[in-house]
Amino acid sequence: MTRGPTLPAHRLPYLPTPLDAFNTARADEARTLLLHCLHSVRWSDRIADHRPYPDLDALLAAADEAAYDLAPADLAEALAGESLPELPEDTYSAAHMALGAAHAAYEARFGHAFVVYLGDLPGDEVIDHILEAIRSRLANDPEEERVTAAEELRRLARGRLLALLSGAGPCSICGYPHAGVTSPNASTPGK
Repeated sequence: MTRGPTLPAHRLPYLPTPLDAFNTARADEARTLLLHCLHSVRWSDRIADHRPYPDLDALLAAADEAAYDLAPADLAEALAGESLPELPEDTYSAAHMALGAAHAAYEARFGHAFVVYLGDLPGDEVIDHILEAIRSRLANDPEEERVTAAEELRRLARGRLLALLSGAGPCSICGYPHAGVTSPNASTPGK
């Protein structure tokens, strides 16, 4: 049995990646997108100004480097855009009260929202992890906590950028995809 002529190889059209779209977006669009992840104008500007990035690792490295260079005012701006991570829907009201009290004590001591990167932590471990982290970090002196908060903020931003530019689905809160989702009470960056 003989076969007919072989069809020429079909080439799939080039489909741009989220990173391609980010690299070619208008500067104001890229900055707005970054502000949803980073909550700091200077941090967002630095990342947007150094486009294009050859790959996601290069962008994440640039975001990390820029995070380490944040001035205290930039860090304060980024922290002002954060709020506590959202708790799973089935969390008991007593847990919400405990978290609210711990967060209030944290804000009173350090003057900003508590930030912690949760990564892929299972939902049933979130409240315990947050409460444990707040309680342990309340013992920090203000400078030690500033360093810890900056590191957690960098990790949050990295997770958000990774989710955003690797094609994850959009966040139900802001419409942009990112990791470490914050509470619906989080302020809009730049406002």
